[in-house]
Amino acid sequence: MVIAGAGPTGMMLSAELMLAGVDVAIVERRAGPELEGTRARGLLARTIEVLDQRGVVDRFLTAGYTAQVHSFALTRLDISDFPTRHPYGLALEQSHFERILGGWIEELGVPIYREREVTGFTQDGAGADVAVSDGETLRAQFLIGCDGGRSLVRKAAGIDFPGWDPSVSSLIAQVQMRDEPPMGIRRDERGQHAMARLEDGKLIGVVTSEPYSGQTGEPTLQELSRMLIAAYGTDFGAHSPKLISRFTDMTRQAASYRNGRVLLAGDAAHIHYPVGGQGLNIGVQDAVNLGWKLAQVVKGTSPESLLDTYQAERHPVAARVLRDTMAATSLIRSDARIDALREAVGEMLSIDVARKQFGAIASGLGIHYDLGEGHPLLGRRMPDLDLVTNDGPVRVFTLLHEARPVLLNLGAHGSIDINGWTDRVRLVEARYDGDWELPALGTVNSPSAVLIRPDGYVAWVGERTSAGLSEVLTTWFGQRLLSKSPEDVVARTTSGCRSTRARPGRPDFRSS
Repeated sequence: MVIAGAGPTGMMLSAELMLAGVDVAIVERRAGPELEGTRARGLLARTIEVLDQRGVVDRFLTAGYTAQVHSFALTRLDISDFPTRHPYGLALEQSHFERILGGWIEELGVPIYREREVTGFTQDGAGADVAVSDGETLRAQFLIGCDGGRSLVRKAAGIDFPGWDPSVSSLIAQVQMRDEPPMGIRRDERGQHAMARLEDGKLIGVVTSEPYSGQTGEPTLQELSRMLIAAYGTDFGAHSPKLISRFTDMTRQAASYRNGRVLLAGDAAHIHYPVGGQGLNIGVQDAVNLGWKLAQVVKGTSPESLLDTYQAERHPVAARVLRDTMAATSLIRSDARIDALREAVGEMLSIDVARKQFGAIASGLGIHYDLGEGHPLLGRRMPDLDLVTNDGPVRVFTLLHEARPVLLNLGAHGSIDINGWTDRVRLVEARYDGDWELPALGTVNSPSAVLIRPDGYVAWVGERTSAGLSEVLTTWFGQRLLSKSPEDVVARTTSGCRSTRARPGRPDFRSS
């Protein structure tokens, strides 16, 4: 398996594949983990839960600080009363997030081949030959493009990227200033502007915006100065920039997340203005949705049709994020009419039902995959309950550390039989005596059993019966196997990637 791009999405996907026993290699153009410019600044609640499901959340929590960061159209959405162990966001620079995530995948044994780029590929029914910038050609069963909004993989796959052209052009910079600037956020008819003193005490972090009118090319200190004067009446003697970069509110989404043996995730599949801080978060969640499905297809457990559920589930999630981001972006400018609309939206969001509904959406805790009619839990994230088992107390999320599906039986001990799937699905007999609560929905009926996918979403709910369980197990985790010969075991091998031309002294991309 080859992943193009060692950003948050690519690294998270590599971890999911390694946990599932599938060899993977990442190809990354950067020489090291250092980022160019300022990127995402934090994690939202569902992403924090995802890291908790894998047993690594404390590494991230200790590196940042928790806060109520979820919002819509500049209105803060307090989720501190939500039924989750993590009713907050985490302030954490993307550079720190990537450093910690990189340390984890290194422990898992994921190789990252740096200073190289995927330059093209050809594919057939069994895999893809991936061309790399140093002349190597990698053979892999699948190529996953996690290579950003300008994704070469997406373009080479011929996947359309429809959407909306920019209306806002923003510069983000780190500069020194001769005069003391006003810290904080201000808005005007040009857009949103902000300044903050950075950790070193010398640099000022700046974001300033104006209407988009075809601005292109690398931004300069002179352009930053011009925009500061337009917004503040002065540039505060800005000098000695450490970085200046441009971003816009261009909003696009891949028409398809897959073309044969090529898939897309993260910014390669969807881009939008960074208001709301959703980009990194939905990319990580793309990876967790895709990883276990891809692993099952590679290992022969499931047919390739399982990959169709990746787009079916994740495309609507990103489409909603894009819609909400465009709505919020239109409200960050300031004039009498926009101010009036923003105030009205703020008043509506102060109503408890609306706060909870939009808070669930903004945090990712309210994601609902359409898995058909049934119990309210179906297609939603599994709550992290405190269970009682014969071996003692256990949290639900600890059962997901290995990224394996779990059948949780809360009824009579031994009342559920998953013979034929025990090699793939873990059966846990347990008891839970409290209420079941879901964000925004509130209390739901207590089920007698739940089937939890590796990504933490509920695939089946038992209500004192096992009706439909066999069909759901087959759909998500392959055909029932009543017996396995030694030949069957050998056939279920992992798959990786290899180079078709190795060079002395260079990594040869062979599977370990």
